[in-house]
Amino acid sequence: MTTANPSAATESTAPVPHMAGNFAPVKDEVTAYDLPVTGTIPPELTGWFLRNGPNPRDAASRHWFFGDGMVHGLRLEGGRAVSYRNRWVRTAGFTDGIPFADEQGRRNLTASVANTHVVRHAGRTLALVESSFPYEIDCRPGHELETIGAHDFGGRLTTAMTAHPKTCPTTGELHFFGYGGPHPPYLTYHRANAAGELEVSCPIDVPAATMMHDFHLTAAHVVFMDLPVVFDRSRPGMPYAWDPEYGARLGVLRRDDPYGEIRWLSIDPCYVFHALNAHDDGAQRIVLHVARYPDYGANNPSHLWRWTIDLASGTVSEEQLDDQFCEFPRIDDRLAGQPARFGHAISAEVPGSGPLPGALVRYDLHSGAVVRHDFGPGRTPSEAAFAPADDRPGGPGWLLSYVHDAVGDTSDLVILDAEDISADPVATVHLPQRVPYGFHGNWLPDPVS
Repeated sequence: MTTANPSAATESTAPVPHMAGNFAPVKDEVTAYDLPVTGTIPPELTGWFLRNGPNPRDAASRHWFFGDGMVHGLRLEGGRAVSYRNRWVRTAGFTDGIPFADEQGRRNLTASVANTHVVRHAGRTLALVESSFPYEIDCRPGHELETIGAHDFGGRLTTAMTAHPKTCPTTGELHFFGYGGPHPPYLTYHRANAAGELEVSCPIDVPAATMMHDFHLTAAHVVFMDLPVVFDRSRPGMPYAWDPEYGARLGVLRRDDPYGEIRWLSIDPCYVFHALNAHDDGAQRIVLHVARYPDYGANNPSHLWRWTIDLASGTVSEEQLDDQFCEFPRIDDRLAGQPARFGHAISAEVPGSGPLPGALVRYDLHSGAVVRHDFGPGRTPSEAAFAPADDRPGGPGWLLSYVHDAVGDTSDLVILDAEDISADPVATVHLPQRVPYGFHGNWLPDPVS
C-alpha cells in the first residue's frame, strides 16, 4: 500500500545543476509497505537504514547545501523490506519560516534545514546540519520519521553542532564541535557522555571563521582541521572562499585534558570535507585518513590520503594512497578512533571524472589493496553505511547504499557483502520512488532488549 502527502514543493525549471537530474527534489512524502526484493535480505538485519539529504521546496534554491532536509528510511525485518518512507525534517525554519539570522547577523539555531546526517546517541535519533541545533526524529513504531523538535542537550548547547559527531566505542561518549559564528570564538569543542548529557564545551581560539566540516577522534586525542576556506559574507551562495594565504594546520587536543592547550601543526594547503578514520600509533604518532581535495574548487577530485602526525618532531607526513576519486568515506563505526583495517568510499568510474560516482571501493589500509564494485552504466550509489553481521568490530557485515538508475529514473537499496564487494549484490530492494542524491546516513539496528 502507498500513500502520498502533497507538499509545497514544486518542480524546478531552473537550469542549475543541483535542481536537475537526480539532484532534483521529490514532491511527495510517501509510505510504502512490503517492497519487492531481488535476492535475499540477510535475516540478521533488523532496523532502519536512514539517509539524509537536501530536498528544496523552493525552485529558486541557491545552493545544494541549502535545501530542506529530507530523511529517507527503509525498515528491514526478518529478511523482508517491511516499509519505506521519506519525510521532511520539520524544523522551525520549515514550519514557521523563522530566518536563519536577523539583520545583525545573529543566528537562530533552531532555524535549521537539518539536511546533512542522521545519527543515534543515547536513545535519540538526530538529524544534523552544521549550522544549527540537531533535530530529533521519531523512529518508534507508528511514529516513523516524524519530527520531535530541536535538541539542545537540556539548554547546555549554545552553539551549532557539526553534522559529523564521533561516538567513542569504548566510552560511549559523543564528541562534536560547533563553528560558523560571525564572531569569536569561531570554534567550540563539545563532549556528551553516554547518557546524552553535555559535559564539556570548550572554546578554541582560531584566527578566522573557516569552514570546518569534519574532524578526527582517536582513543587519546581529538584533531581539528583548520583549512583555508574562509568565511566571506560578500560571496553569493556558499559564503566561503579559498584563501591559501590563510594556511592549513591540524590541531591536536588530548581527550584527558579537554580544556588544555591545543598543539597546531602545519600541512600543505588543501580541503577535506570528510575523514575516513584516525587512530593513535603509540604515544607520539597519530594516523589520519581523509578524502583530500587539492583546493576548494568545483571541478577538482578528492583522493584518499594518509596524514601521520609525529608529536615528538612536530611534523606531519602526507601521502596519497590511491588515484581513484574518493568521497563519502566510511568504516565500521564500532572502530571509530581505533586502527580499523578496512574502509570504503564511493568513487568515479574514471579517476577525476567528476562528482557523480558509479562505484564503491573497499580499502585495505594495511596492505594497500583496493577492491571495487561497479554498479553498471547509469547506476550511481550514495554513501554506503556498514551494517554488522555480529558483535565483532571489523568483522563480517554488509554495505547498504541507495543507488539511482538513470535509465528508469528509479532508485534501489543495494546490499553488498562487505567482505566481497566485487560480487553481485546480496539483495536489491526496489523503492517506490526516486531517492535524490544526498549526503549521509546510518544503519540503525533495533536495540537489543
